Amino acid sequence: MALLKRLAEHDRDVLPFTLDGQPATGLQGDTLLTAVLTRVDSLRGSDFSAEPRAGFCLMGACQDCWVKLGDGRRVRACATLLEAGQCVSREPGRTL
Repeated sequence: MALLKRLAEHDRDVLPFTLDGQPATGLQGDTLLTAVLTRVDSLRGSDFSAEPRAGFCLMGACQDCWVKLGDGRRVRACATLLEAGQCVSREPGRTL
């Protein structure tokens, strides 16, 4: 189940992307954080445990929203805009 729900504003262009190998869509102007959390219930697992995380500061100052792109880069989901065709992988976190 998605953590975020769109209540209004559905008139932006739809952008297809891949999330953990599965097709997904977001809207033009979405950050990766928004695009991911309108599809699933967490952004990634914690670096200290596998507990689900959904971002913390939402402005690029913390380290809580890292995701991996298809080209191998790790980016902050809250500060990176969604692009059509992006491949986004959530990190499961570390199990201790």
